[in-house]
Amino acid sequence: MRIPDSEDRIAGCLFAGAIGDSIGSRFEGMSPPVRFAIPDELRITDDTQLTIATCEAIVETGFVSPECVASHFARWYRERRISGIGSSTLKALRDLDAGGHWALVGASGERSAGNGAAMRIAPLAFLLDPDDETNRRTIRDVCRITHRNDEAYLGALTIVRSIRHVICGRALDANFFPALIDTLPDCSVRDRLIAVRDSDPSIREYTARFGATGYVVDSVPLAILAAVRSNNLLETIEEIVQCDGDTDTISSMFGQIYGAANGTKSLPMEIVDQIDEVILIRETVRHFSRTFESL
Repeated sequence: MRIPDSEDRIAGCLFAGAIGDSIGSRFEGMSPPVRFAIPDELRITDDTQLTIATCEAIVETGFVSPECVASHFARWYRERRISGIGSSTLKALRDLDAGGHWALVGASGERSAGNGAAMRIAPLAFLLDPDDETNRRTIRDVCRITHRNDEAYLGALTIVRSIRHVICGRALDANFFPALIDTLPDCSVRDRLIAVRDSDPSIREYTARFGATGYVVDSVPLAILAAVRSNNLLETIEEIVQCDGDTDTISSMFGQIYGAANGTKSLPMEIVDQIDEVILIRETVRHFSRTFESL
């Protein structure tokens, strides 16, 4: 089996994430069981849009600058290029647009442990080593742009570690959950991953027990479980869609991990070509890959 190279993993990550986002968003809010079909029109939402904006900021500076990432978020917001924005992210973008400092505008408090940081953090996995304290601080700062919440940060860090695991050539097998759990501090996301490790649920069993909400403690472990169990991108997205809840973000995070692990050969490229912003995504892959290779 061909091992994906770095550019192919980046392309797989962004394309599969966009597929999950654009399909999942069409079913968000529908009560299961839903009649699943690939929509004729596939439109990305904030999950992919802010991921692309993050890539653009990194390409501009050649490294991960929270200030530059925030600047790109604000520009996309001013240009009305972001759709489906969650409440915490919307609050931060409005404050950025009004001149707020990137480190202060993010939502804080118990209700700010949403998916808004985890859904857009994937590009950092290609550039930053989460075992390095300085790199972790940068990851946290990028999360703080929209979510000044420890659980939201740790959910995003878990996504970074998952993608970092696969792009280093390691398998999503039975050893993955214990290894991932050992890298995380005490937190609710870690507790949920322990429950997944111990019970080995199916996707349906997980959501029946925990739900598939926009709360990062529910969504990130579910996206990772889906990636570990998946043998087919579209079939797994269909499973996630049948769970109700935050279907676009969970499908997108799952897709990012799956695509980074398997590359573009595992993806239905005819579906990729149906995405409304496919040209922009291809350009982003090309420029981001060049930046990655130059570091």
